Amino acid sequence: MIRYKLGELLEKKSFQEGKRVQIQELAAATGINRTTLSKILNQKGYVTGTDILDKLCSYFGCAIQDIAEHIDA
Repeated sequence: MIRYKLGELLEKKSFQEGKRVQIQELAAATGINRTTLSKILNQKGYVTGTDILDKLCSYFGCAIQDIAEHIDA
């Protein structure tokens, strides 16, 4: 199963910026629908496309392994 680390990345970015980064702000900056971001954050086993992962990597300035990891289900 793929586990997304979006929550951890949002917390880290919030800490770096000294303010809470909201999902709506992330959606506006990346062009990713807020509902999709919410599903990535909250729905276990959610599947998303590489275009979404690419946008998240660009926004956070990170590699794909910082956004997702494989875990045994």
